Order: sequence, then structure tokens, then C-alpha cells
Amino acid sequence: MDILAVARGQRVELGPLDDVAANRRAMLAALEAADKPVYGVNTGMGRLAGVALDAEQQAAHQRNLLIGRAVGGPPWLPEPDVRALLAVKLQGLLAPTTAASPELVKFLADRLDDGFVPAVPRSALGSAGEIIPLSHAFQTFVGVGTVLDDGVEKPAADALKRRKVKPFPLGPKEGASLIQGSPLALMHAFMRGSDAMQAVELQTLAAAMAVDVLGAPRSIYHPALAGPDTVLAAVLDDIRSRTTDSATRSDLVQAPVSFRVAPQAIAHAQRTLDDLAVARDLLLAAPTDSPSFLDGRFTSTAGYHAVTVGLRLDAVTAALTHLAEISVQRLHRLLDSQFTGLNAQLAVDPGPQAGLSPIHKRAAGELHEIRRLAAPATLGSLDTSAGQEDVQAHAWAAGEQLRAVIDHLLSITACELIGIAQAHHLRGLPGAPRLRSAYAWIAESVPPVLVDRPLGVDVQRLRDKFAADR
Repeated sequence: MDILAVARGQRVELGPLDDVAANRRAMLAALEAADKPVYGVNTGMGRLAGVALDAEQQAAHQRNLLIGRAVGGPPWLPEPDVRALLAVKLQGLLAPTTAASPELVKFLADRLDDGFVPAVPRSALGSAGEIIPLSHAFQTFVGVGTVLDDGVEKPAADALKRRKVKPFPLGPKEGASLIQGSPLALMHAFMRGSDAMQAVELQTLAAAMAVDVLGAPRSIYHPALAGPDTVLAAVLDDIRSRTTDSATRSDLVQAPVSFRVAPQAIAHAQRTLDDLAVARDLLLAAPTDSPSFLDGRFTSTAGYHAVTVGLRLDAVTAALTHLAEISVQRLHRLLDSQFTGLNAQLAVDPGPQAGLSPIHKRAAGELHEIRRLAAPATLGSLDTSAGQEDVQAHAWAAGEQLRAVIDHLLSITACELIGIAQAHHLRGLPGAPRLRSAYAWIAESVPPVLVDRPLGVDVQRLRDKFAADR
């Protein structure tokens, strides 16, 4: 299943569910024959796992698991994120270790296809695992809670009625399965990973254009200087290739450090994203239910502890923070005639005009916000559930923090590209052949700054272009 494609609206195509049905029958038979407690099925959960449930209590238990833990509130996840979360959970339900019914699998797939968007909280989720957001997501299947209709909260029961669908009758273990695992962390790994990759690609473009417009020496970008590092070699070669036939200035012996070390920072960001993708795929393929149905037996797991994904989301945040620092510094150097030989602050008429100094201050403010978000968000365990759940991996928080950092970095990148375009205009040269289309692409939304004007709208127009090209 292509999680990103489903997040963006693609319909779900299920194959035959015969194996799912057979596995479900085997699990029910094992449950019937079980001579000991099965966590969350015939017992309570968390600190109350030692409480045995009678037949009547078990009949209501799976529904209660969903509605009794939905303690979150807005802000809610945006629709694409919710769709990605549901798609990850669907993939988990198809796993034999989950032993879900074919009916539940199809119900979830149908809700993805008919645009059913549960209201899922995105913050203040202090549980081991993700029971709070998952309760919000899947209580809607039994007609409880709220969904989002064009961003407006509506009762889930009404949303099901409009679709002529009855609330889903949960069978044994199915409520527990719906709130187990870490699909929220995996959603962030997919969605924020994709967003971060675009931000890195734009930073690579900005780095090459900055070299071009400064007229910086290009020998430092020779791929042989990467040694055995193939990732860095590819970045160096990319920047050198994009700046082929750039007009190098004879008076510039060495560019500032922010121009020279960009490939190292970009390569590191790419590596952290690759590492995140590996961790994501490993967790996606692993049993995450607790208990899981493994080799005909019920086995407790720690698959809900998404520390491997959370700490890698934090690592991507750190890598993007460094890219942001470099970008803001490059922009400041471009405003300085000492480095560029161009008009001070890239103003057409310095003094009477402020030029682009204010846009650097916007970028500096965005960087200040990023630096406050750079501390690892995954860390921070506390006792919950009377000490039974005494460690959490706040991977969801790492994802939300990365979301914010990407947003600020894209604004910084827009500011730098506007500065680059202005320097290109003042330089009066065509630029490197492979970058001319990029200069034209910026100019479509941001014309040269000939007189002072409010540039906030220009930053937003460029941000809108980034979003349209995602």
C-alpha cells in the first residue's frame, strides 16, 4: 500500500481477504481454548490488567476501550495526516499477528474511500503508545466522537448515517487492536519525511543559486573531495553541475563558510531522512499489537514504543535546523556589498531604500523559532497508569516539532531565494544555464524589488509555489 498516495486521496484496493478470515478463525479458536488471561480481551488494561472480565463485561469491553480513553482535544490533525494514519492502521490490521476480522478491514478501507475523517488530537498525548489519539480515531467507527467535514467538527454518528453505514460491531480483541501500535508515529515518518525531503531539495537549489549569484569559486564542489562518502559526493556533483558555466569572480578567492559547507549539511540531512525511512519501514512491518497472535498463541509486545522512529524524527529536526542556520547566514552575506560587490542590502537606491534587509530579519526570526524547537521531543518519560506505564516515547511530539521546523525552514528558504533573485537582477548576468529556469520560476511570483514594498506577501507567494509543487 502506498501510504503517501492514500494520504493524498488515492482509493484503497484490497486483495482477497481469505487469509485474514482464516487467521481470524484461528485466533478466536485459540481465545476460546485459552486457559489463562489474555490482556485487553478478557482482562482490563494498563494497571488494571490483573482484573478478570466476565462474559458480560467482555461483550462491552472492546467498545469501552475506544470511548473511555478519548481525552484529547483540538487542534486536530489535518485530513491528509488522518488518512495516512488510517492507512497505516489498515496495513496493521492485515497482518496475521493482529488477527482482525475481514469485516473490520473492509470497514476501515471503505471509510478511507468515502472520505471519513475522524477528529484526531495532535498534542498533549501522554500515554505509553498512542491510545489517546487512536481512541479518538476509532471511536468514530462505533458512532462516538467527532469527524471533520471540510474542517468542521460533526458527530461521527451523523457521518455514518449519511453514508448509510451502521456503527461497527467490534468482536473480541478488535477494540484493543485499534488502539495498539504506533500508527501516529509512522504517519509522521511518512508525511514529515516527505515534507522534509522537499525542504532539503529546495535548500539544495538555494545553495547552488547562491554560489552562482555570488560568483563563488567552484573547485570546492568537486565530488572527489567527498572521499568515500557517496552521499556527499552526489551533493557536491549536483551543485557543481547546476553551476556549470557560472560567472566566477576573479576577485573572490574564497566564499564565506556558509557557501562552502552547504553540501555537507545537505548530505547529512539526506542521510537522516534515509535512516528515518529505514526505521519507519521496519516498524511498519513488525507486530505492534499487544497481545499479538503469534504461532497460535497470545504474546505481549512492546511494538507501541516507537522510539526508533521518534529519535530519528528528532535527528531530522536537528539536521534541518543546521540547514536553516546556513541559509540565514548566506542571505546575510548576500546583503553585504563587502562580499557581493553589489549595492548594500541589495537596494536599487541604498539609503532612501531599505532594500532586502527586512527580509533577512524575517528569516532571523524564523530561525529563532526553529532553535527553540531543536531539543529532542521524543524524550520525557513520566509515570502514568499508577506506575504500570512508566516510560513513553513521545514520537508524535517529535513529528509535530518537525512539522513546525519544516514550516519555518520553508519560510527561510523563500526569504533566501528572494534575496538571490534580487542579487541576480542587480548583477545583470544571465546566470548558470541550468539555473536560468529557476530564476524565471522565482520571478513569476516575485518581481525584482525596484522600490521598497511589503515583501511578506512575496514570501507567501513563494511558499504557495512550494506547496503547489509538492
